[in-house]
Amino acid sequence: MSGRVDLSSWVGRERVANDVLTAERLVQFSATLDRDDLPPKPGDPLPPCWHWMFFQETAPMAEVGPDGHPKRGSFLPPIDKPRRMWAGSRLRFPDPPRVGDAIKRATRIASVTEKAGKTGSLIFLGLVHEISTARGLAISEEQDIVYRDMPPKGAETPAPPPAPSGAVWRRTIRPDPVLLFRYSALTFNSHRIHYDRSYCKDVEGYPGLIVHGPLTATLLVDLVRRERPDARIASYDFRAVSPLFDTAPFAVAGAPSADGKSARLWAEAPMGGLAMSGDVGFA
Repeated sequence: MSGRVDLSSWVGRERVANDVLTAERLVQFSATLDRDDLPPKPGDPLPPCWHWMFFQETAPMAEVGPDGHPKRGSFLPPIDKPRRMWAGSRLRFPDPPRVGDAIKRATRIASVTEKAGKTGSLIFLGLVHEISTARGLAISEEQDIVYRDMPPKGAETPAPPPAPSGAVWRRTIRPDPVLLFRYSALTFNSHRIHYDRSYCKDVEGYPGLIVHGPLTATLLVDLVRRERPDARIASYDFRAVSPLFDTAPFAVAGAPSADGKSARLWAEAPMGGLAMSGDVGFA
């Protein structure tokens, strides 16, 4: 699969992390998303996808790889493809954690799969996260990470499919470096593609800083919260299609279903291409 290492031997590995859901981080994230939320109180539920601020992985500098991520080969398998992207997640929110809760996350490596893509071989890593409180399961998430080789010099990036039409909700996002810095800081994400422009261009061949996949996913579900503030989100599935950069504004858009029980979401790149698609289910 990837070099001489049997990556399948990592399937089934587990680890557990603990944290406390503090109000301070929620205040910081609310400001980062330009929301006018009231100060959170003990017992307030955590908004969808805000759990990504917690359970931060704090690897020492000696254990950080050249891309800014912790080196692979301890918990995550030693996949030798340099590009790493969050490809999507399938989330369920049976009983969201609340401000003040002690929270626990159990993570399991569910799969390591190699596939052929348009630009070469891809390796997909499947993770399962279960976040719980004293009351029981709070959030379940199936996460897909994709690893790929660097493209050849001068290689053209395949054009993404067009974004859907028929948006009922729409918001323009300006992904400047300050927004990307704040999200990296709140999630303790040191992946250099989000803040090191020379690394993005000279090493990974991108035209600018990359907008975090989970930030885009959060902005999509935040659009729902702005348009339907009283609805309770029970499920959220999203899939990354093409990267977004800090070089131009993009749009988050969506439309509710006819019965009002779900909504279709998407992120639209500056030239009209599809960057991310998602579906929300209401309780």
